[in-house]
This record gives sequence, structure tokens and C-alpha cells, in this order.
Amino acid sequence: MAAKFGDCDSCSNYIYDEEYDAYECMVNMDEDDYGRLMADSRFQCPYYSEDNEYSIVRKQN
Repeated sequence: MAAKFGDCDSCSNYIYDEEYDAYECMVNMDEDDYGRLMADSRFQCPYYSEDNEYSIVRKQN
């Protein structure tokens, strides 16, 4: 089971690209962060942003 901050499927930066017909991370991360992300299963992505459209509504109320 993936950690909360390592689950790309729930990240708002994980976008479907119609040109490539696949999902991809839209963050322009540096080589060091990418290497840690791929090498260590416990590494928490510093660019993770929860894909929750209701969080905006909560801030408005």
C-alpha cells in the first residue's frame, strides 16, 4: 500500500495527457528528487498536492 504522499493517483499534479494517451506528473522536479522518489519507496514527494476539489469550497465558507 502506498503512503499518502507517494500515491500519484490522488495527486493534483498527475494529469492525463491526450497526446501520449497516458497519465504523467506535470511537476518539473530536479534529478535528485526524481532519483530519491524512484529509489526509496518511503520517500514522500515534496510536490504532492491532494486532488480534492472540495478543499477550495471549505476555504470559501
